[in-house]
Amino acid sequence: MMASSQVNGPARAVHSPAGWGLSLGRLFTGHPIATRAISLGLFFLIWEIAGRVPISYAFPTFLDTLWAFVSMLLDGSLIIAYGSTVQPLIIGIAISAVVGVGLGIVMGLSRKAEWLVAPLFIVLQSAPMAALIPLITFVYGIGLVAKTLAVIMLALPVIVLNGYKAVRNANPSLVAMCHSFQGTRLQQISKIIIPDASPVIFAGLRLGLAAGFIGVILAELLITPTGIGDLITYHRSVANYPEMYAAVVSIILVSTLTLTALEAFEVRVLRPEKKRG
Repeated sequence: MMASSQVNGPARAVHSPAGWGLSLGRLFTGHPIATRAISLGLFFLIWEIAGRVPISYAFPTFLDTLWAFVSMLLDGSLIIAYGSTVQPLIIGIAISAVVGVGLGIVMGLSRKAEWLVAPLFIVLQSAPMAALIPLITFVYGIGLVAKTLAVIMLALPVIVLNGYKAVRNANPSLVAMCHSFQGTRLQQISKIIIPDASPVIFAGLRLGLAAGFIGVILAELLITPTGIGDLITYHRSVANYPEMYAAVVSIILVSTLTLTALEAFEVRVLRPEKKRG
């Protein structure tokens, strides 16, 4: 918004604060990548300043953390650690996906299955898993099975409940249309309900993967010091704080990239209308 002003001279345009705000809003909306880059740049700048003040002896600067991250990549310690961390994560997520989607569909289709199973997973989702994970060690020790179960305990309830809600809230108009065309119950499930629920089911898989990341890291910190959890524990114990923060940042980076890739796949395959929009 501009106003014309002429005081002791030629007319000139005056931009109102509302006009500047509208222009900035359009700039940020039209360039989301640039907006994210600016946001990250400001965050890293604040991190660097806070580390140089310093706010704590145990809080390194961003540049020190970045150098530690690059060094751990080059010497292979970060890659070796993730090789150990990824194994229980993949196994746990695969089991959770198969069992969780299956149970969610059954619960969504059957009231009896819902009454029998849903309360269990609602309790598991709200339970303090960080307190329950150490109990696994008393039964299964500190090996691969314990870490895989930790992943399943956090990922499975999320996947089951999302699948159940997706199937239960399938579009009733499409179900009625299938019934009016004398479609069988199997055709109704396979051609209407599951395709209609698939975007929400896939969103549940993404949330389950995020919960699985939390589960495997908690397992490595609380059950047995291996993988990326071992790097965090070791560098904290010897006061190598840049390396410790680099390991923590790597977890955030890996999980963010993985979830972003899954979201892009979901938009491209399951929700093409969202991509067009």
